[in-house]
Amino acid sequence: MAWLYLFIASIFEIAWTFSLKFLDVKKVLAIPWLHFFGTRNNFFVLAPLLGYIFFGIANIIFFSVALKHIPAATAMAVWLGTALVGVKLVDIIAYKQPYNFQQFIYFALIIIGIVGLKRDAG
Repeated sequence: MAWLYLFIASIFEIAWTFSLKFLDVKKVLAIPWLHFFGTRNNFFVLAPLLGYIFFGIANIIFFSVALKHIPAATAMAVWLGTALVGVKLVDIIAYKQPYNFQQFIYFALIIIGIVGLKRDAG
């Protein structure tokens, strides 16, 4: 069950990363809070901040639960490796970022390392 929590934490880490990408602090500070509901655009400006808070807290909760049963170094390596591969896949699929074949070789090495760490940790 701890490995499932670690995987869920990685998913939240990926979502947190993209909420951070779209967060524009200047626009959030410029929201007219007294007239927040006056325009729908205010919600779209605030949504990345809400995602940043929600995904960050969820990430911490699931990661901390996983850490109770998985050695810290192993959990950290698997969590970050999984998040790294996930972020790159979202970049390629959703945002049409350029990629090359060598990157997939390197990601395969990361995944092999993740599987090896999981097998070693039991």
